[in-house]
Amino acid sequence: MDWITVLPAGGDRSYNACIVLVDRYSKNSMFLPCHKDDKAMETAIMIWHKFISHTGLFQNTISDRDQKLTSTLWKNLHNLFGTKLSLSTA
Repeated sequence: MDWITVLPAGGDRSYNACIVLVDRYSKNSMFLPCHKDDKAMETAIMIWHKFISHTGLFQNTISDRDQKLTSTLWKNLHNLFGTKLSLSTA
């Protein structure tokens, strides 16, 4: 999971970023339009409604150390669902 944040505003809600989700086994990817200043809760709700509700929970989330994913909210969600958050170092 990662963000592309340097995009021109577009769409009816003036999105200026997108969340990139890639399933490492099937190589399927999804790009969710968002705002670069969305908070952790907004990001979690969007991922739940647009991705997890269609594909199911992922066992492991690999992402950079973005504040949105290292927040207490995400740690609690991973504990609740029994999934793992792996933070990359690159």
